[in-house]
Amino acid sequence: MPLHVDLVSAERRLWSGTAGFVLARTLDGELGILPGHVPLLGVLAEGFTVRITGHDAGDGIVAAVHGGFLYVARDEVTILTEVAELSGDIDVGRAQAALERAEAAGDESAAARARARLAAAGQPV
Repeated sequence: MPLHVDLVSAERRLWSGTAGFVLARTLDGELGILPGHVPLLGVLAEGFTVRITGHDAGDGIVAAVHGGFLYVARDEVTILTEVAELSGDIDVGRAQAALERAEAAGDESAAARARARLAAAGQPV
């Protein structure tokens, strides 16, 4: 039985469908979710990616996420984020410029967000 996954930001639903695997980083570490996973509620670490693969997600849906929650129950995974961007929506040039500005200003939070955007877009960080 596949997982039903909803990836939702404060602005909109980014993706909804079935998947075989979800990988996310919480404050407690990286979690891999497969069908039959025990119920849990986790706080998403800011500035990381979420990866969704298999079934409707095909080879993968990748999103940069910036805070929020991961909820798992009865083969349903809900990812509620404050801000999220799908890999195909990321402007790599803007993300690289944001990383350079954040590093120059010493803003680690902004740098982490920019690194997550670059990672989601498949760029080396």
